[in-house]
Amino acid sequence: MLFNSFDFFLFFPFVTILYFILPYKIRWLLLLLASCYFYMAFIPYYILILAGTIIIDYFAGILIEDTKTKRKKKIFLIISLVANIGILVVFKYFNFLLDKLENVLNVFEVQNNIPHLSLILPIGLSFHTFQAMSYTIEIYRGNFKAERHFGIYALYVMFYPQLVAGPIERPQNILPQFYKKNNIEYGRIASGLKIMLWGFFKKIVIADRLSILVNYAYGSPQDYDGVSLLLATYLFAFQIYCDFSGYSDIAIGAAKVMGYDLMENFKTPYLAQSVKEFWERWHISLSSWFRDYLYIPMGGNRVSKWRWYYNLLIVFLISGLWHGANITFIIWGALHGCYLIFALIFSANIQKYVGSRTILPSALKIIFIFNLIAFAWIFFRAKNLEDAQIIISKIFDFKMYDWTRIKMMTDMKTISIYITFLLLIFFISIDFTMDKIVKSKVFITKPKSIFIFASIFILILVFGFFGKTDFIYFQF
Repeated sequence: MLFNSFDFFLFFPFVTILYFILPYKIRWLLLLLASCYFYMAFIPYYILILAGTIIIDYFAGILIEDTKTKRKKKIFLIISLVANIGILVVFKYFNFLLDKLENVLNVFEVQNNIPHLSLILPIGLSFHTFQAMSYTIEIYRGNFKAERHFGIYALYVMFYPQLVAGPIERPQNILPQFYKKNNIEYGRIASGLKIMLWGFFKKIVIADRLSILVNYAYGSPQDYDGVSLLLATYLFAFQIYCDFSGYSDIAIGAAKVMGYDLMENFKTPYLAQSVKEFWERWHISLSSWFRDYLYIPMGGNRVSKWRWYYNLLIVFLISGLWHGANITFIIWGALHGCYLIFALIFSANIQKYVGSRTILPSALKIIFIFNLIAFAWIFFRAKNLEDAQIIISKIFDFKMYDWTRIKMMTDMKTISIYITFLLLIFFISIDFTMDKIVKSKVFITKPKSIFIFASIFILILVFGFFGKTDFIYFQF
């Protein structure tokens, strides 16, 4: 079920009202059934995949905790990880890996007889797989006790607000909350609703409007010149930010209305003054997942300089592959890894020859980092490597810039294009302030707060695109 659908506007209040009406002891059951219904609104029978991994990880967690020897604990952990990663490989990477195998076999003139699989990727597979993996890893490390209530554990994996696109939660944060008795608190409900409203504004008003312009240019880059593709690249940077952070806001807000606190996933990332800071602000639940379960176990920065660089690069290559089975995602991840490595080398030289003085003003740093991030987004958004090469070659061919060709990017009416750009400028100018407002404890009952969120609601009604468009990260 899409957050930006009419079905959800019926589903959310119905489930929430029923949640507070029902006795505390059976609320978990309501949420589990609602989460199953929410997920089955996409492809119903894929819930069997979720059920299978839930059963495996539930018993694996108990066996890891109850087993005395470390060797057997590790065996049960490996079984859990193999089950989760195996499902990812089959549905997401099998055909990609098979294509690469065929390329190798062709060199040796060997025929491949393994057929490709015709499978649709289950919605949000990478998200709930990573959340399930964090559960068994934390039990193995001794940081969390195995959950004995099967229904509560199933709810941990399937909790509908963050089931499809995160935030990717840790068991320490969310599982204990399912045992709390949440009463109606109007301040908390108002706080959750205003976070949701801001998320809907990002998605329906900004992201979905920008997607029309971006889709035209990136759909056939050979038909557009450099200035159009450059503009589309910048627009995509804001489209993906509003689309993904909008989903996170709606998820966090929906959970908060019922009394559950999900982790923060975005902190105005385009205000970052370094790539490292960008990843501390962007998709925080995923970047912290890779830090805790891959980067640190590999040695992190507690190793030699070159091994440190290697660790960073490997983590970002895997992060790129996590996003999609395409060479473009791997290049996107590699770029971010290289950005961080070059920054480490550069900062070391600056410290050596200049000292700790700041070389560039903060505003220039923000602009510079934003451009690096936007350049990497080209590979993230392009359909394939050939399209990415076309886009980059045209963007840097300044002699071919033709400002009049921007009008070719869409069949939208001119007034609609102007409105889209005005709304984007409005969003950029208030994003940092609104990020603070929606997270503050100033509730919607305050006169100033009422005016702000009433205005946002009107903007959604007047300028929103209500076309049931998917969220970008659903494909992951």
